Amino acid sequence: MDAPAPPWRFEAIGTVWEIGSGRPLSAEDRDAVAAIIDGFDRTWSRFRPDSVVSRLAASPGSVPPPGDATPMLDLYAELAEATGGAVNPLVGESLARRGYDAALSLRDRGPVAAPADWRSALAWSPDGLVLSEPATIDVGAIGKGRLVDLVHAALRSRGHTALVVDASGDLAVSGPAVRVGLEHPYDPTLAIGVVELRDRALCASAVNRRAWGDGLHHVLDARTGEPVRTIAATWAIASSAMLADAAATALFFDGGPAFAHAQGVEWVRMTTSGTVEWSPGSPAELFG
Repeated sequence: MDAPAPPWRFEAIGTVWEIGSGRPLSAEDRDAVAAIIDGFDRTWSRFRPDSVVSRLAASPGSVPPPGDATPMLDLYAELAEATGGAVNPLVGESLARRGYDAALSLRDRGPVAAPADWRSALAWSPDGLVLSEPATIDVGAIGKGRLVDLVHAALRSRGHTALVVDASGDLAVSGPAVRVGLEHPYDPTLAIGVVELRDRALCASAVNRRAWGDGLHHVLDARTGEPVRTIAATWAIASSAMLADAAATALFFDGGPAFAHAQGVEWVRMTTSGTVEWSPGSPAELFG
C-alpha cells in the first residue's frame, strides 16, 4: 500500500490549515481550495474592508444572498434560542470594542451587548441578505466549521476519498480513521484525552486561543459583551464541521449540552476550575 501524501500546510483566514490526503493534491485541487476560501472570506470576514459583511456594516441594506447565508444563519437562530441569546450573529461590534477588531488592536474599550432583537435587524431569504440597522455580522461561532465542510466537499468531489481537512482544531475526516488529541487548554504540550474519528468532524474551542489583555478572549456572551469565565475549552463531534463548530460554541453556555443532545452531537468540555464533563456515550478516551 502506498504511503499517504505529505500534508499540505498553508495559512488562510488568520489560521494554519493542514490537508492530508491519500494521494497528492494537484495544482488544480489547490487552486480550487484557494478559490473557496477566498470567496468565503470576501463574503464573511469582518477583518477586510471589501467583504460583504464590512460593506453592510458601513452601509446597512440588502445584498444578494450568499450561498452560505441560509444554512449558517438558520443554525445561528437555533444557537441563539438554545443559549438564551448568548450566541448572536451581530456580536461583531461587541468583539471589536474588546479589541478583537478589524485592525486587531487588542485595545479594550469596554463591554457592549449585541442587539438582543437581532432577528428584527438581520433577515435572510432566497431574495437577499438584509441588515436594516448599523451592526456587524460575525460568523465566528460556526464560520470556520462551515468553511472546512466546503473545502472537504470540494476535494471529495474531485475524487479524494481519504482526507483530513484541519483548520487549526476544526477538522473533517473521511476514509481511514484518525486519532486526535484533545489539547489541554492550559498546557498545549498535554492532552486531556483522545478521540478516534472516521467520516466525522471535530471542532474545538478554548479561551487560551485568541486571548489578550486582562482575561479577554474571543468567546463573548453576546448579552453582556463580557468574556466567558466558567468554561475553558470545548470539543464537539458531529456529522459536519459546521454543526460541530456550533455545538463547541454553545457548550460555553447554559443550554449547550441540551443543544448538542438535540443535534446528536457528542462532546467534552473543561471548566476553568479543571473539571471535565462529557456527553453520555462520548467516544473520547479521557485521561485521569
